[in-house]
Amino acid sequence: MAGTIDELTINWQDEQGKLSTRELDKRVISKGGLWVTVIFLYQDLNHQTGEYGPPKARIQRYQKRNDRYIPQSKFNISSAKQARQIVEILQDWFDEE
Repeated sequence: MAGTIDELTINWQDEQGKLSTRELDKRVISKGGLWVTVIFLYQDLNHQTGEYGPPKARIQRYQKRNDRYIPQSKFNISSAKQARQIVEILQDWFDEE
């Protein structure tokens, strides 16, 4: 668990110490006194080929308790197509307010 927003990551190593989930970028969407929402760009390792797959995105919410950020919820965007669909819908809803 992370004590600061800068320490939040989705890098994850398997039992052999191999980086199975590789964080490519991280952006803070919102932060308050107890809550922070972060979007991560990442890749998962294909253990059969040894190569990382296509980029994915995850939106994750954390709550600060006892000076540590605890993950509370997450949503994975599993493909570029899905990401474009989400962007299109949000632009439809929020353009020209």
